Formats: sequence, structure tokens, C-alpha cells
Amino acid sequence: MLTVICEKPGTLRAEDRPVPQRGDDEVLLRVKRVGVCGTDLHIFTGNQPYLSYPRVMGHELSGIVEQSPTGSHLKPGDTVYVMPYISCGKCIACRQGKTNCCVNIQVLGVHRDGAFTEYLCVPQGFVHKAEGVSLDQAAMVEFLAIGAHAVRRANVQAGQRVLVVGAGPIGMAAMIFAKLRGAVVTALDTRRDRLDFCVTQLAMAATVQIAPDDEQQLAALTDNEFFDVVFDATGNPKAMERGFKFVAHAGTYVLISVVGATITFSDPEFHKRETTLLGSRNATTEDFEIVLKAMRAGQIPDAALNTHRLQLADVPTDFKKLLDPAQGVVKAIVEC
Repeated sequence: MLTVICEKPGTLRAEDRPVPQRGDDEVLLRVKRVGVCGTDLHIFTGNQPYLSYPRVMGHELSGIVEQSPTGSHLKPGDTVYVMPYISCGKCIACRQGKTNCCVNIQVLGVHRDGAFTEYLCVPQGFVHKAEGVSLDQAAMVEFLAIGAHAVRRANVQAGQRVLVVGAGPIGMAAMIFAKLRGAVVTALDTRRDRLDFCVTQLAMAATVQIAPDDEQQLAALTDNEFFDVVFDATGNPKAMERGFKFVAHAGTYVLISVVGATITFSDPEFHKRETTLLGSRNATTEDFEIVLKAMRAGQIPDAALNTHRLQLADVPTDFKKLLDPAQGVVKAIVEC
């Protein structure tokens, strides 16, 4: 089977591997679609803090069941999506139902080889039927669930003023689900094309481009009160630190980004505002179900979000093009 390996930052290689043998509690999947995530781009550029090379990337996937355990609810031919966060089910986080931050978590494509391949074995508990959605949609559930999880974790309410810093796919996911909860959402980013997309395709209330006067623009949008909830989805330490100043008094700041750096903030400002600071990692089954329900209801502009496509065989030569801002990539899908 064709498999694409990231040998080291900047180097992708195609290899022919044998089809894996299914374990007793595993499902053998024929991979059909793989979404390209910011995590994959960071692996390619050498900026993913939880990874060792070589690695088969890819954790946003949909596929077809080829083989399943006897008595499984999954049958050959079923269209499925995968929860790529393989959790232990026993640690302190898992015992609280917070499998997204399992102490022993193994994320496909990060801690263990992922879906840039034609066949993949996954424990059956992490494979779910993709009922009522297409293969393309099923491959997009995971990144949208990360945004849905962050919004649910912040308990966004109707009428609240929300700022999302970073208009990449994860930031857009947070925008979509904050808006579905009735919030008034503003996007902040360096790129005008991404902000224009947020207006035309996601119907955001306002956008502000990073500039010397962006803080003044944000203040003007909120009667100088700033935002009830701020989400950072930049993956940039300086942006993450700067975002504290955009949180209103009694507001909440949610860090969706993860970086290999120490983040600092002003303690007097933090206490003066009684800021609530939250980390948001991955997603849970509940978040995946929230996304699927919204997809089936036609509330997700998934066709617009999927701006680029490529074939698995072309990944070694074409993947680096996805890093070029001039390409206007929002979400690329690899077809296997």
C-alpha cells in the first residue's frame, strides 16, 4: 500500500508498505479522505512540540471498514470517521470523561503513525459510523470539533461579544460554533484574504486586520469594553500573550493554540479583570456529535471550507505548496 512518510522537517517520501494486520480489538480501514491540518504543516516545518521523526502524518480522516472484530457494531462497507485521540480510559483525565487530555494519549499522525496511507488499523472504540454525511464531510469533523470543544468549554452565550484571533481552519471552527450559539463574533488576523473569507463564507459580524491601530479598532467595536470571550488560534507565542489585553473585565480567554514556549502575562491586569484562563485541547465524543448534528442541518459551509484537493501519490511533491499564502488554502483534503 502507498504510504507517505515525513522523514524529517521538509522531507516527505512515498513508500510501499504491506497492508497492516488487524489486532483483536481493531478495525482495518481503507482510508478515503484525509484533511490536512495545521498540525501536519507544523510537522512538515519542524514546529510540532509532541513529535519524533519519522512519522506518517494525518489525523483528520474518513474511510470504509474493510475488516472488523466479530460482534462489532461496525461492518465491512460502513463509511466511518475516526476520533484520532487514542486515550487509555484509565488515567485521572479519562476517569473524569476528559479523554481529550488523557495522560497517556496517542494521537494518530503525531504520537503514532496516521492516515497518509491507504490502509490503517484503529481500535474499534475510536471508529464511528458517518451516518448522514459524505466522505469529505466526515474527514472535516475533527478540526471542526476542536473549535466546537473550545466554544463549549468557554460556555459562550447568546449576545456575548467574541473575538477569535487567528483565522485559520481552527479559528474558523471556533467562529462557526460561537456564532451558532448566538454570539457576535469578530475575527482578527494578519491576512486580508482570510478575513474576507470569514465575511463572505462564515458571515462574521466584523473583521480587523493586524495593524498599528488594531487595538483601537477592537475597542471601537465594543464601546471600549473589549470582548466577553477571546479565543487564540494563532500558534504564535507573542499573539497569545497579546490577546490578554483584548479580554473584557470578567471575561474569558481560551488558548486553543499549543506552542513550544512559555507564555507570560501581567498579573495585575489578570486579577483586575478576574480573567478566566482556559486551555482547550482536542475534542470529545460530545463535540464530534455537535459537529455532525450541525453538518446534517446544513449549518456548516464545508464545501466552501474545502478549498484544495490533492491525491495521496502527489503529497511528496505538492504538500509544500499548501504553505504558500498565495494559494489561499483554508482546508485541503487528500484523496486516497
